[in-house]
Amino acid sequence: MDTGFGWVEIKAERFEHDIILHADKRVTKRKKKKSREYKETYGHTPLSEHELEFLDAEKPEVVFVGTGQYGDLPLTPLAKEVLSRYHAILRPTPEILGEIENEQRRFVAVIHVTC
Repeated sequence: MDTGFGWVEIKAERFEHDIILHADKRVTKRKKKKSREYKETYGHTPLSEHELEFLDAEKPEVVFVGTGQYGDLPLTPLAKEVLSRYHAILRPTPEILGEIENEQRRFVAVIHVTC
């Protein structure tokens, strides 16, 4: 796994957009449209509770949030509340990727590739 501003590489595949690593190891594009209503408030599209609705179905033991190259991804208060129900680890994306590589528990990761 590797990352730089605007991209992340998972299993030798490069993604130039935010992604979700699902508990079953699938990789999908982060659906930021679900959080766009908050963009004006935060000055950036935050991670909101609407994007985290899938967590109940996947039942991860750990939820990683890669908060961007510099750790600047904002989270809405309700997103923080949803994450509080899980063992959640929020760190800049480069740090999160290092932790994911060694994780043995069932996990989900939301990875932001800019800011």
